[in-house]
Amino acid sequence: MQFTVNIKLSARTLTGTLNGQNRGAADWGWQGLIAHGCHSLVLIIDPRTSQTIQVLERHKANVVKVKWARENYHHSIGSPYSLRLASADTVGKIIVWDVATGAARCEIQEYTKPIQDMEWLWNQDASRDLLLAIHPPNYIVLWNADTGTKLWKKSYAENILSFSFDPFELSNLALLTSEGIVFVSDFSPSKPPSSSGKKVYISSPHSSPAHTKPAATGAKKALNRVKILITNEKPNAESVTLNDCLQLSYLPSKRNHMLLLYPREILILDLEVNQTVGIVAIERTGAPFLQVIPCRQRDALFCLHENGCITLRIRRANSNALALSNEEQDPDQPVQELTYDLRCQCDAIRVTKTVRPFNMVCCPINEHSSALIVSDGRVMLWELKSNLLGPKPYYSYSGSTVSPLYCPVSFCGIPVGTKQKKLPDLSLDNMIGQSIAVGEEQPNVLYQQEVQLKFLLTGLLSGLPLPPFVIRMCPPLTTKNIKNYQPLLAVGTSNGSVLVYHLTSGLVHKELSIHSCEVKGIEWAGLASFLSFATSTPNNLGLVRNELQLVDLPTGRSIAFRGERGNDEPPIEMIKVSHLKQFLAVVFKDKPLELWDIRTCTLLREMTKNFPAITALEWSPTHNLRSLRKKQLAVREAVARQTVGSDAEASNIESPMISLLQEAESKAEISHNISAREHFIFTDNDGQVFHLTVEGNLVKDGARIPPDGSMGTITCLAWKADVLILGDVDGNVNFWDLKARLSRGIPTHRGWIKKIRFAPGKGNLKLLMMFNDGAEVWDTLEVQMVSSIRTGRNVNYKILDIDWCSSDKVVLASDDGCIRVLEIAMKSASYRIDEQDLTDLLWCPYLLLPRSCLVLKAFLLHQPWNGQYSLDIMQIHYSESEEVKLLMLEQLNSISYDIQCLLLDPDFEMLQRCSLVARLFGDESELQFWTVAAHYLYSFSKGKELIQLNAAQESQASPLDICYDTLCEHSYFQRSQIERVNLQEAKRTTYDHTRKCADQLLLLGQTDRAVQLLLETSAENPSYYCDSLKACLVTTITSSGPSQSTIKLVATNMIANGKLAEGVQLLCLIDKAEDACRYLQTYGEWNRAAWLAKVRLNTEECAEVLKRWVDHLCSSQVNQKSKAILILLSLGCFNKVAEMLYSMRYFDRAALFLEASINYGVVEKFYNAVYADYARYLKMLNLQEGAILFATKAGDAGAELLKDLQQSKEDKPVS
Repeated sequence: MQFTVNIKLSARTLTGTLNGQNRGAADWGWQGLIAHGCHSLVLIIDPRTSQTIQVLERHKANVVKVKWARENYHHSIGSPYSLRLASADTVGKIIVWDVATGAARCEIQEYTKPIQDMEWLWNQDASRDLLLAIHPPNYIVLWNADTGTKLWKKSYAENILSFSFDPFELSNLALLTSEGIVFVSDFSPSKPPSSSGKKVYISSPHSSPAHTKPAATGAKKALNRVKILITNEKPNAESVTLNDCLQLSYLPSKRNHMLLLYPREILILDLEVNQTVGIVAIERTGAPFLQVIPCRQRDALFCLHENGCITLRIRRANSNALALSNEEQDPDQPVQELTYDLRCQCDAIRVTKTVRPFNMVCCPINEHSSALIVSDGRVMLWELKSNLLGPKPYYSYSGSTVSPLYCPVSFCGIPVGTKQKKLPDLSLDNMIGQSIAVGEEQPNVLYQQEVQLKFLLTGLLSGLPLPPFVIRMCPPLTTKNIKNYQPLLAVGTSNGSVLVYHLTSGLVHKELSIHSCEVKGIEWAGLASFLSFATSTPNNLGLVRNELQLVDLPTGRSIAFRGERGNDEPPIEMIKVSHLKQFLAVVFKDKPLELWDIRTCTLLREMTKNFPAITALEWSPTHNLRSLRKKQLAVREAVARQTVGSDAEASNIESPMISLLQEAESKAEISHNISAREHFIFTDNDGQVFHLTVEGNLVKDGARIPPDGSMGTITCLAWKADVLILGDVDGNVNFWDLKARLSRGIPTHRGWIKKIRFAPGKGNLKLLMMFNDGAEVWDTLEVQMVSSIRTGRNVNYKILDIDWCSSDKVVLASDDGCIRVLEIAMKSASYRIDEQDLTDLLWCPYLLLPRSCLVLKAFLLHQPWNGQYSLDIMQIHYSESEEVKLLMLEQLNSISYDIQCLLLDPDFEMLQRCSLVARLFGDESELQFWTVAAHYLYSFSKGKELIQLNAAQESQASPLDICYDTLCEHSYFQRSQIERVNLQEAKRTTYDHTRKCADQLLLLGQTDRAVQLLLETSAENPSYYCDSLKACLVTTITSSGPSQSTIKLVATNMIANGKLAEGVQLLCLIDKAEDACRYLQTYGEWNRAAWLAKVRLNTEECAEVLKRWVDHLCSSQVNQKSKAILILLSLGCFNKVAEMLYSMRYFDRAALFLEASINYGVVEKFYNAVYADYARYLKMLNLQEGAILFATKAGDAGAELLKDLQQSKEDKPVS
């Protein structure tokens, strides 16, 4: 009979509880994987299958930060998909890893203090290797993380705690310092910031004067009165106790907004006016905040609380616009507020002294999953699920009511019909539609489906409990047990439970709660049972409660092995099982030895009081097995004669009878006391060696060997074949060759030898020794050391226990809560992910070779191949080795069933496919491009009425999300800006804020409200006269020629003399916003010019302004071509987009974009060169059919190539 058994044990690390310094070390990357620190290790987790797929070990100190590299660049053979991760520790070392191979790409060390924060630069047009780090106390350093080169360093006046990049503008950076916030506006990869930034102070919400007044109507109202939190003056000592701001972060969902996290509230600041415009407060009984992650796709916040609960808060559609007309406004309530409603929350965890939430990370690709990392090593994976409530009639919601959430009509960027397949839980923006903005007409609700969100626990990873541990590997693999062998490691823990790990997968096989106190030792009694002992803490007399249990692994049943014995006696020091698993020796501290029969759980002998104290004991590996077999055979024959009368009867015995017969045989063997003779040796305090023989229930004394004068007290023994090893308290090892009757003593100079174990396997005489400060592997034949590990020298952990887990692998338990399986060399090394024996298929195309990864992407994008939809790469003409194809097929099979259905759906459009594949690959740059491209290709073709729409699509094609800022449609962008200025106006408290609001209103063309604000200036104010005149000017402006030319002249003079903002305002008053934009651009205010063009100019004028911006972005000194392409998409310049993509050599993106544009009828011109170069790219990938298709489309440009392809197709048979 043929069978296979997988006993390949790869080196791995089983991790446990985290260190307090690991609190901030967690990140969820665009690559789709989670990384988090555990002591000095970095764990890599796949959230889809809840598996630890890599443990990175190279740091010598605790890891404090981990950050995945961004994937915001175009991927090609030269810039492949790769798993890059940066991790930083408490001694200031940063390691950049290639996670797939487990190797360090580079190491960075500048100072020796813990890295406070670090982040990869998100704009990767110029370089994708830049990493910014904070080196305490006050340095920010920009590193090239590929070479480890320092590009520049800058110091600041205060201690920097953390920082946040502005996701809309690379030159903006905010530093959270010990005193406040420093805003840096001239950040550049090429040189350090020249200025020291604009410093603002935060007055803590609890110390602001607003809190001194009694809050009659609860904490919420008091918080609403907190008007100013950001000041340019340093607050006085009485008002500010300490800056207890936990976190600062820019909002990625809207420009110029920032979030400040305090234990009991989240403040949303509008940075244009440095004003709090929203507060999320916790009720008095609620659990305080620990962390918050703002989302990009929707204005939503994932919040982690101190009780381990994750809540999702989504910004409410503006309540005042929807408030009932007859409702009386509360005079104390501010007119408007950014309100974030609690939409769903997950279950809390049980928080104790040692178990508390450490960190939360959120999926950056889909923003619908979060992971909670707990201090005990658990990782809980929570996923948002949407629940459709069906269409409902729309009605007004009062300010206090939470407005409903609706399911978006679009899917993957394109509105879909009701019958079309879609996957609502794909991402947050596919789950819930946009909030309704002020003044927006109510949606056509006929096709709107209300949706509810809930958290679902989709995965849980748990670690080892707190150390100390004892470990014992199950009996080794032999030819006899190969059919049912499993490499199991038993781990005894301090809480009395025994965890049994399966070492090929690294997963817990069984967790057994057996003891009530710390497990001190484990011995296996066979492949399916083990004995474990635990001792309670000693009482005044030094006596303890001993627990010795025999556990049957398949059933989990445990028997108290010593029956009623065990209370108030000296502690058990060790237990040793004989080689044939018949007998057990139990050694006590101050009590004679006990010998037990394991099969019957009976005590054979308790030694007399004057029996010597035992320091070490070992059973002999030699035993008389042949005589045992003869005895067993004789008994079985006798039993058979008694049970069965004749042979004729014997042939009719039914199966129950057979089992009775077998039971009778085994009982008879035990009652006849059939057991092989086994012997053991032990040593006493003087070093004398005693030899005893056990047969049946007889124990006979054997020879005594006098002590060796060169040895101290013997602490451990090991015996295999004819070699006996003795280790003593001074670190001396004695090698006895029993056959040749030779002994040889070797001093190790490492102190007390705590444990010695021989490696398994016939003739394998490797030896593993454990010391107080480490371990060594010796070769007993050569009598020399093979490898060594020493605490403080090459590792920073202390070894608690050792064992062999196979003939060439050792397993070490250490005080950092980890168990490591290592090669004999005992070098702590990370491993290759693809060598791991994972239980579940893992979707991670990054693990494939760069070329295979790009082939897989092209294969998914070009469905259908040969007119057939298929996810079987074997079916297409792709010349590659079978091994590589199987790896790719494994990746395709690991895609979830829902996504496979979408990819094979004929109605799933090409643009949607591109967007979905970008999500699958975690490609930030592609996802942004295809989202904007899908939106504008669809809306421009709809504008030209080139596509047929059904009613549902017609009714609600939502605008592009506001997180795309100036790429949004004019009307939507204008509405959002008016809503924003309304909010600023409602929250203003000082003259400075009022002036800024008036300026914004003038630029937006809201002159009447601007005049009202200007007239509010009090007579004492120095600007009173100026503002009054300005109000008169605004109200009396006429479109007469002379007044216009005068104002224009004044405006240009102002701009020339450094008053750019004032000059621009005057130009906007006389409807010369286009000139204003030109001046702004001349003075480098590109973003401001784009904003003004969007809110004041018509489409054609605005396009001119934005096209100038595109030219600026494409210039060599700015080099932000990816942003320029997105702007061109928003302008509908699709031909220019295709040309630019082609000039940047993005052949794949250019060709697919052209295909989509032609499908939508917005591009008439064929770009043969694009198709020809894409065909060459596909040929380079060995995708023959795709190459032929595009070479054919390329016409003349691809004729030569087509000829070559067809020639090679004829030459090569289909693989």
